[in-house]
Amino acid sequence: MIQYYDAPDIQKRITEITDILKFDHIDLSNIHCIRSRGSKSKRTIARIHGLGRIWQQALDKDPTYIIEVIHEQFDFYPPGAQDRTLIHELMHVPQTAKGGFRHHKNYVTNENVDTWYKRYVQKRKELEKV
Repeated sequence: MIQYYDAPDIQKRITEITDILKFDHIDLSNIHCIRSRGSKSKRTIARIHGLGRIWQQALDKDPTYIIEVIHEQFDFYPPGAQDRTLIHELMHVPQTAKGGFRHHKNYVTNENVDTWYKRYVQKRKELEKV
């Protein structure tokens, strides 16, 4: 059985990534981070869930996203691979950030994720020098 836990450590990293990469379209008050345990998935490291428009309207909620990291996979990756994975998940949030997603084939590609990850590493190094 899968269990879910708040992940404040991931929330902190998401905040840092969005600040450093200037992902200004992402409202951090509407991003929630969860760590799951008990998944049988072998290929999924993390995933993002969006609250669809019909749910937003029915529940009178703002667009909300949940980033789930899967303990059995994510927590055993090196920190750089974890950062790259979190960037990947954040890239799924479109500029409108209204509950929808950007898809793999036209935006969230390995090439684009690599570009954003390299920017993140570079900007983090620059900030550490200051």
